[in-house]
Amino acid sequence: MKVVYSSTHLLHNPQFEIEKSTTHSPFEHSGRGEAIRQVLEADETMNIVSPSEWGTAPIDAVHNPGLSRFLSTAWSDYQKVMGPAREVVPDFFYRSSLREGMRQGVEPDAINGKLGWWCFETTTPLTEGTYTAARGAVNTALSATELVLKGEHSSYGLCRPPGHHATSDLYGGYCFFNNAAIAAHHVATTTTSKVTILDVDYHHGNGTQQIFYGRDDVQYVSLHGDPRRAYPYVTGFADETGTGRGLGSTLNVPLAARTDDDHYLSALASVCDAIVSFAPSMLIVSLGLDTFITDPISDLSLTADGYLRSGALIRSLGLPTVVLQEGGYDVNALGSNVQAWLHGLEGTN
Repeated sequence: MKVVYSSTHLLHNPQFEIEKSTTHSPFEHSGRGEAIRQVLEADETMNIVSPSEWGTAPIDAVHNPGLSRFLSTAWSDYQKVMGPAREVVPDFFYRSSLREGMRQGVEPDAINGKLGWWCFETTTPLTEGTYTAARGAVNTALSATELVLKGEHSSYGLCRPPGHHATSDLYGGYCFFNNAAIAAHHVATTTTSKVTILDVDYHHGNGTQQIFYGRDDVQYVSLHGDPRRAYPYVTGFADETGTGRGLGSTLNVPLAARTDDDHYLSALASVCDAIVSFAPSMLIVSLGLDTFITDPISDLSLTADGYLRSGALIRSLGLPTVVLQEGGYDVNALGSNVQAWLHGLEGTN
């Protein structure tokens, strides 16, 4: 299998995040990507390749162009106005009700206001190289997708930063651009065929769902921790099934705490039936491995064997498949867990 990897991810290197009312070392850090790379580089069944440059047009086709424009200069703008800060985090968040009954809000002029206009939470600091790293993750996703469009049956994009929490207008949840959504939109619009995004991250991909909620050419299917207890708390409920033309193209399966391999595989098998019914030309997997039994910020109980079996179940669909990395925060196990999932997909042990 070809593995697309870019060292640009190293440029996004925050030293802290603000979470649970504390400041601590970030769970999403460069060591995650390097741990995966090291394991796959040593695997003779994997072939690491570099991505191509795709520019900003595919990003702007999915996201508000203002988001990319803001991220391209936000860190440096903050330094000029507010003074030196290695990590840049909003201290204000825009909510539309702040201007209830008034004219519609517009992007503020002040950099602190801009941060809260484009970001929705506190765990996603900007650093000097964040924009370059986020662009690199998009290039990785699109290059992995292009490999499959050109005939590879499957590919893996080692995307970092991850992407599935980024909405059309907002960054957050460790995500700046929605890598999987950008890839899916590219396929759907250039091939005029249907695409399914299967999101297996512990945390619901609120951004991916929002982007495609009213569309019928991209199916969004997600297995995740029940939002009654799990981030992002406000999306991912089973009754969210799409709207308008997209009604029925979204499928959410919230999972109970401590869901194990067998129960997870049973749920995955049920959504595979829905994927078959949708009849996509390609499957894009948002591969989050924070479902692991010892993940520090999640509460499911999957094992490496469960990942091997999950990949094998997806292989049985017979669909051209692009796998793009999302979460997974037990760094010591992350590389081998990715390897197990990909071996299951490829039918190699």
